[in-house]
Amino acid sequence: MWYLYIIKCDDTTLYTGITTDLKRRIKKHNDKKGGHYTRVRLPVELVYHESCPTCSHALKRELEIKSWTKKKKERLIKSISPIAFKKIKT
Repeated sequence: MWYLYIIKCDDTTLYTGITTDLKRRIKKHNDKKGGHYTRVRLPVELVYHESCPTCSHALKRELEIKSWTKKKKERLIKSISPIAFKKIKT
């Protein structure tokens, strides 16, 4: 199983990625072993994820969401988790 995820960085920006292990991936981001973008915006917090049946599907979904505006990503997060959305705004 693959997962698409969105994390909120310390500067309130949103980062979108894919993984097969959410817990391990978020830990890697917070241990400064994730992407360069997140390394300088720590700590990060998982605010959204969805499961994908294949890596190909996850990559396509990642590209789709990465093309969205921050507002559209926030609407997606809010539709699933109002609590996580409040965390983005702080």
